[in-house]
Amino acid sequence: MREVAVIGVGNTPFGELWEKSIRDLYVEAALKALDDAGVDRVDALYVGAMSSGMFVDQEHLGALMADYIGNYHIPAVRVESACASGGLAFRQGYMEVASGMSDIVLVGGVEKMTDIEDATFALASAADQDNESYFGATFPALYAMIARAHMHKYGTTRDQLAMVSVKNHKNGALNPDAQFRLPITIETVKKSMIVADPLNILDCSPVTDGGACAILCPLDMASKFKGKPVKIIGSGAATDSIALHSREDITALKAVRLSAERAYQMAGKKPSDIDVAEVHDCFTIAEIVITEELGFAERGKGGPLVESGKTALDGEIPVNTSGGLKAKGHPVGATGIAQIAEIVRQLRGEAGKRQVNNPKVGLAQNMGGSGASSITHILEVV
Repeated sequence: MREVAVIGVGNTPFGELWEKSIRDLYVEAALKALDDAGVDRVDALYVGAMSSGMFVDQEHLGALMADYIGNYHIPAVRVESACASGGLAFRQGYMEVASGMSDIVLVGGVEKMTDIEDATFALASAADQDNESYFGATFPALYAMIARAHMHKYGTTRDQLAMVSVKNHKNGALNPDAQFRLPITIETVKKSMIVADPLNILDCSPVTDGGACAILCPLDMASKFKGKPVKIIGSGAATDSIALHSREDITALKAVRLSAERAYQMAGKKPSDIDVAEVHDCFTIAEIVITEELGFAERGKGGPLVESGKTALDGEIPVNTSGGLKAKGHPVGATGIAQIAEIVRQLRGEAGKRQVNNPKVGLAQNMGGSGASSITHILEVV
């Protein structure tokens, strides 16, 4: 297999983008990534999207996006793995370049979520329809169960959940493309509207429109282009039971742990080698559990980890410097690529006011459903 580099990244602002269509969002992000890389053509295209058919009545996204970026005849594929669709699109593009099948690949993700009256219904399609959604157990309820179980088993506190949101909003306030750029307090989180106890609305990621893209090429070809390359050194993927009740322990996310272990093994790295990470904080409890599964904290110690300040922007292992899904926004198909874009910018030293001090190795972890799928990538400066 060939070594692969990211040579360009681009994204739209995230938010309620009423004036833009799903094709507008992808094309805007793609053109930014192509310009960043200094590339005027691609050999293949991948687009991650969870549920464009339900959100905007549009399927066949591979051909649609190839058409609208002006590359009609290339292979173009839509990839779906719920909220991990973007991460999986990145992995598929990585494997295509590594295998030698293509030299320059555009990988992207997009979602237009605000055009539908009931986004919760569309999102719930990523859960077990017969055994969860039918009975009203949508994702806020499922993650509330995880939170309650984690609090009972490990003593995780309500304040520690809120601290995840406070940290990520603080980071998001420094990100010009974030949906929410307003710092908040622990009390603000705790006094916000209850969604599914113990989760309030400020514990939940928002409904978002947005697109993000990256350009991949063989590492030995990267010097031909203007984009500063960042090497992909690890890629891991895993799945778990789709229904929460089928798992041995609902306070754990086994697919996250397995995807991370596979990425660490491939990269020859361990958790202590990671300088900056973007993780899938669809709910505050998700970040707490994910940091445990990634090995940043012992099992049950994710709450104390965020309380210690170690995951803050100036901490030992900054987590979600972009603002995360919580503040940056969560256009589900685009999230995994947006995480990659943030890690690339951090490793290049291009993250502006949220720049981490001299990072060398970064990690991006993208998750689908209540942890039924997970993709982890590790990137390194060249």
